[in-house]
Amino acid sequence: VTITTRLLVSHLSGIRHYEKDITKVKEEKEKVNRALKLTKSHQDKEQKEKEGKGIEKTDCVKQKKEHDSETKSRNSKPGRNDKEFEQEEYYLKEKFESVIESLKIFKNDPLFFKPGDQFLYSTHGFTLLSAVVERASGQKFTDYMLKMFRDLDMLSTVLDDNEAMIYNRARCYVYNKKGRLVNAPYVDNSYKWAGGGFLSSVGDLLKFGNALLYSYQAGQFKNRNGKLLPGYLKPGTVAMMWTPVPKTEVSWDRDGKYAMAWAVVEKNQQYGCCRQQRHYASHTGGAVGASSVLLILPEELDPEGLGTWPVAPPRGVIVTLICNMQSVSLNSTALKIAREFDKEKRAQ
Repeated sequence: VTITTRLLVSHLSGIRHYEKDITKVKEEKEKVNRALKLTKSHQDKEQKEKEGKGIEKTDCVKQKKEHDSETKSRNSKPGRNDKEFEQEEYYLKEKFESVIESLKIFKNDPLFFKPGDQFLYSTHGFTLLSAVVERASGQKFTDYMLKMFRDLDMLSTVLDDNEAMIYNRARCYVYNKKGRLVNAPYVDNSYKWAGGGFLSSVGDLLKFGNALLYSYQAGQFKNRNGKLLPGYLKPGTVAMMWTPVPKTEVSWDRDGKYAMAWAVVEKNQQYGCCRQQRHYASHTGGAVGASSVLLILPEELDPEGLGTWPVAPPRGVIVTLICNMQSVSLNSTALKIAREFDKEKRAQ
């Protein structure tokens, strides 16, 4: 078989995640598909009932029930495996000296499916991707990334190295089996730098989000006498990264599809004065004792007004949340915050 970097970055490679048993993975995917079908059939039934009965009178109680139902539905997150942190590989304590060395964890394991056929989120796939970056750049992956973070002015983003003295490093927490808050167990993340091996701050992640949003929008603004600097990436590169890839799915946002290392929701509205989806990109993060999300909601730009606008890119809302607690769902919270700020900007 052939595994390309595009397949790796969209989790279509067939390389396993932390679960080694393909039977369990298939069972979990079947549960997800059943849950999504039930949700869709329920939504279709409600829509048909509305179309058949016309507009019904509603009261505050009914509206609250509908809101609670939608909130519950969103928080249920089909595809999320609550037992994922029971996998032994999350708690590796071995220190790996190089990305190439850490490939030994999974390099002899069989692929779960033919590359390109199915979606399976894989942290190990990103470890292989980091090895590709290492060979292509001629530098150690960690050195290459730290230089990039410096270019982006992300000076608080560092390797999650247990031995290093890191200023303002937060303690991480988990709930034990009795539901009590305890310190997270010791782990060494050197086996997965690319898939969860860096420490950062909300300030740095905002800089990262703004750099991407600037790159995405820079090509849409008229260059004012050469005063508009180029973005860190080409506009077409970010647009490609934020284009949904066929056969993918997103566990933390049922409206989204996976793109290239990002989950993306496309702009969509089927009925007037009804629910609408705004285009945004996001990604969550989960590690032993920590959870995070970065969400980018670009402003919908008017092509005719770009030359006269006094404010240059980035234009939109960036939301990032980091908490030192394991298994916290943050994407829906980030989206609500982004929408509130976006609503405020529109009202101005």
